[in-house]
Amino acid sequence: MMRVDAAELEIFKNLFHSTAEEMGAALRRSAFSPNIKERRDYSCAVFDGEGRAVAMGDHMPVHLGSMPMSVAAALSALKLGPGDIAMLNDPYAGGTHLPDITLVMPVWREGNEDRDSGLGTRDSAFGTSGSATGVPPVPWHGQDGHGTADDTTTWPRGGPLFYVANRAHHADIGGAQPASMGLSEEIYQEGLRIPPVALARGGKIQRDVLAILLANVRTPREREGDLMAQVAACRLGERRLQELLQTYGPARMEFYLEKLQSYSARLMKEALMKIPAGTYRAEDFLDDDGHSAEPVRLRVAIKIHTGSATVDFQGTSPQRPGCVNAVFAITYSAVFYVFRCLLGEDVPACAGLMSPIEVLAPEGSVVNARPPAAVAAGNVETSQRIVDVLLRALAQALPQRIPAASSGTMNNLSFGGLDPRTGEPFAYYETIAGGMGARPTGDGLSGVHTHMTNSLNTPVEALETAYPVRVRKYSLRRGSGGEGKFRGGEGIVREIEFLSAVRGSILSDRRVFAPYGLAGGKAGRAGKNQLTVQGHKRKLPGKAAFNAPGGSVLKIETPGGGGWGKGQLRIKN
Repeated sequence: MMRVDAAELEIFKNLFHSTAEEMGAALRRSAFSPNIKERRDYSCAVFDGEGRAVAMGDHMPVHLGSMPMSVAAALSALKLGPGDIAMLNDPYAGGTHLPDITLVMPVWREGNEDRDSGLGTRDSAFGTSGSATGVPPVPWHGQDGHGTADDTTTWPRGGPLFYVANRAHHADIGGAQPASMGLSEEIYQEGLRIPPVALARGGKIQRDVLAILLANVRTPREREGDLMAQVAACRLGERRLQELLQTYGPARMEFYLEKLQSYSARLMKEALMKIPAGTYRAEDFLDDDGHSAEPVRLRVAIKIHTGSATVDFQGTSPQRPGCVNAVFAITYSAVFYVFRCLLGEDVPACAGLMSPIEVLAPEGSVVNARPPAAVAAGNVETSQRIVDVLLRALAQALPQRIPAASSGTMNNLSFGGLDPRTGEPFAYYETIAGGMGARPTGDGLSGVHTHMTNSLNTPVEALETAYPVRVRKYSLRRGSGGEGKFRGGEGIVREIEFLSAVRGSILSDRRVFAPYGLAGGKAGRAGKNQLTVQGHKRKLPGKAAFNAPGGSVLKIETPGGGGWGKGQLRIKN
């Protein structure tokens, strides 16, 4: 009987993690859009043969915690053989919001015998003909003309030992507004909704599936480039895992896959044992839903009991007409992130981490919306508020570990139009950083993305090169961090001049309810949005659509983080 070797367990943990990290590096380098190449709005992960997360890259928390539900949806809907890749973005089938496209690919434990048989060829999008990974193109018996395998398909023995998956935010997926992140009242207005479908079969891209996607977006060349970068990342992950299988063998890898799950579960249980037993309650609010000015309540009760936790969102607002609704995958992802933060950085990011934690989210609420609710901002704004309310509750149990509220918004800006330099349509999307909440041990950081987003900024040079805009100002927003013993981080001022006419959208929050302080610390300053057209300044609400002629200037001031602890006014250098 095989016994666990602690050193080997650590080695396998890092091998799987490095695979996800290398997938991300390949995706970033290969992508076309600044949103992926510069801002790094993507995530990669490795799953075992049952679809359980084994390793996650150090990417976007909002993607990673929800990705297992996309993998489960793909495996439920499709039979995936060697070389197959599933594609989906449907929020009601494990997705988040429509711009986030997820690819899922199996890694088979067997099937190398015919690698030189010449059976089938790989599509040119993979860069080579024949197998790039040691897994051959597989001939179907009974395959129809569209590349869909029926029940008589012949596959290698055994089955997949792994799945690799990645998710990337595409800067346009169709819909009413350029960049697909505008105000909406139902999901059908937000863009092309893709259930789990086969993007590739036997290593060959299904061109009819790809054609449907590209016919529904404003920037098809960029979308195809980003999608093929995702395909390349999957293929790289498959190759790396096949190399590990050849080195260590399936039995040894299966053994340690299972031990990583139980190890992570044990570490989470031990962490929960250190939290005083009890029920901790909190509530917070989104400013509005973009449809009306009515605030949106998020309420949580966290019950800690004997090494386990129940997180109950009973009392949260029902789903709203606007686009702030979050599907359950988003809520689960936020809970995963918050409790993962209670552990050390060296803990494996496995599905086992959530085994001691139960998440209860009322169906039909803004944290578990049902179709056809609009969800564009649920992924980016409501996810942040879920984190805020969870941390506010946990601060009662762990006052010396929990920070004050960070900016609490991704400050989503999207716009598009015709580029006068090329005559072609363009669509741009970015998130803008804010202030980090002060910690019990120090000031918050300034001008950073926090919590559910882990992206970077779009550099001024990249933005001005790729799009007809001029960045007039990009600086810290001095004085926006909340005061206290430790001060909240400063927000950002981003001022952009449009050099041609655009249609744009802003999805932001914390314009009314400022980021809270803790332990006597003051709240951070709320954000502001302003559009100047022909010299006339107009305040924009947190969630807004706008038309701007060339020469207009948009100014976004993001919130600062809350302060922590009672203290005197201090000036930060």
